[in-house]
Amino acid sequence: MSIRGLKKKQPKTFKVKIITVDAEMEFSCEMKWKGKDLFDLVCRALGLRETWFFGLQYTVKGMCTWLKMDKKVLDQEIPKEDPISFHFLAKFYPEKVEEELLQEITQHLFFLQVKKQILDEEIYCSPEATVLLASYAVQAKYGDYDPNFHEPGFLAHDELLPKRVLRQYQLTAEMWEEKITAWYAEHRGIARDEAEMNYLKIAQDLEMYGVNYFPIAQNKNHTDLLLGVDAKGIHIYSINNRFSPNKSFEWSAIRNISYSEKELTIKPLDKKAEVFRFFSSQLKVNKLILQLCIGNHDLFMRRRKVDSIEIQQMKAQAREEKARKKMENQRLAREKQLREEAERAKEELERRLFQLEDEARQANEALLRSQEAAELLAEKAQIAEEEAKLLAQNAAEAEQERQRLEITALKTKEEKRLMEQKMREAELIAVKLVKESDRRAKEAEHLKQDLHEAREAERKAKQKLLDITRLNYPHMVKYPQYSPTDTRDANFDKGPMKLDLKDIDLKRLSFEIERERLDYLEKSRKFEDRLKELKSEIHALKLEEKQSGLYS
Repeated sequence: MSIRGLKKKQPKTFKVKIITVDAEMEFSCEMKWKGKDLFDLVCRALGLRETWFFGLQYTVKGMCTWLKMDKKVLDQEIPKEDPISFHFLAKFYPEKVEEELLQEITQHLFFLQVKKQILDEEIYCSPEATVLLASYAVQAKYGDYDPNFHEPGFLAHDELLPKRVLRQYQLTAEMWEEKITAWYAEHRGIARDEAEMNYLKIAQDLEMYGVNYFPIAQNKNHTDLLLGVDAKGIHIYSINNRFSPNKSFEWSAIRNISYSEKELTIKPLDKKAEVFRFFSSQLKVNKLILQLCIGNHDLFMRRRKVDSIEIQQMKAQAREEKARKKMENQRLAREKQLREEAERAKEELERRLFQLEDEARQANEALLRSQEAAELLAEKAQIAEEEAKLLAQNAAEAEQERQRLEITALKTKEEKRLMEQKMREAELIAVKLVKESDRRAKEAEHLKQDLHEAREAERKAKQKLLDITRLNYPHMVKYPQYSPTDTRDANFDKGPMKLDLKDIDLKRLSFEIERERLDYLEKSRKFEDRLKELKSEIHALKLEEKQSGLYS
């Protein structure tokens, strides 16, 4: 066979892009492939066995449509693009997620899709529930909370809450993070798949969970209503209330569902019950509603039958896998606990070692200080011993000095007594001298007064004699010679002689007074010198007494 022949036999292909909630994949498909062929390829690539929940969705002319499994891919109204884009999403929802979702990949895909629907506000959730759900999402992504690793701001780039909730409360991003972290810290020890399952168990109780809404009219007058299809049945809602249905039809109570053009009819199992008819905007909507009703009804009936061999095997594998994971998680938790205990023990040992090292260092320092103190005490003891010897020597010397001072004190007392006696005598002499001095001063004053009076009388007598001489003997010479025969002359001469004698007595008296004054001054000087000597001796005795008192 030639190479050209091989080339001709290669089938023609087209490219498709499969978009899951968290990834994108590209495949090459054969032109003859049906929708089931492409769907099985995607499921194999994902490792998904619970395929009945999922489907491939595409958008054409603004309407979301599911790829039909029994028709060729290219024969359906798919978008004309290269590659052709399909979204791999959950088409049907379980009634009880914990019982029906067996594979971990199935749980993970449902978790991502439901989380996206809550954040996009396709499913309404109260603010309190959104915070709790966010904490489980953080546990699934980051694992156990560690305050040393998960510092404030670690959720800044994660979308965890619907924008409606953020607008409803005037809280900062830090406050929301604090609330989420408070719940997140309580989920310690929960594995990723367990955290995702807890998320889904909370979400499945929400009113809008798993419901596909379609706008309908109950009659041709176009009364606006909403028709909802979910795992339990069909529900009719008012246009402004998607939480509480006005009317519900459970799958077990529905006998038949059919459509004709834009009209769709729901026939209850009870033939007496009223048949419900409604009108949609397009035929395609009726086809999509019928497709979802058939799928959900099949799953509803399937849940109430005995599980097939495949489902039983999958459930057994899921139980074994859960048991294995549980044991693995327990082992990991035990290992983690042992590791944490070992780390704590290590930290405790390190702390204890550091404490012991610190205590040893302190003991070393205390020992050094004790040695230094011992050396200082030895030096002080030696110094004290030397001081004791010196003090003993000083005491002996002091005793000798005391004895000497006692003797000296006795002598000093005697000398003091003699000096006091001398002082008293000196004071008596001084008093006498003062009295004598006063008396002599008074006598000298009287003598001076008498001398002054005598000199005054002499002056007057000389003046009188001179006056008489000038009047009686104007021509007498200066030194006349008196004749003894002349009585008058004799009388004249007798007066001057008397005057001369009186003058001689006055001179002698003055001389004696001057001599006595000089004697008195000399005696006073000597007495003052003696008083000074006595004062010096008394001062020296007082100093000796003070020193002897200090020695005592």
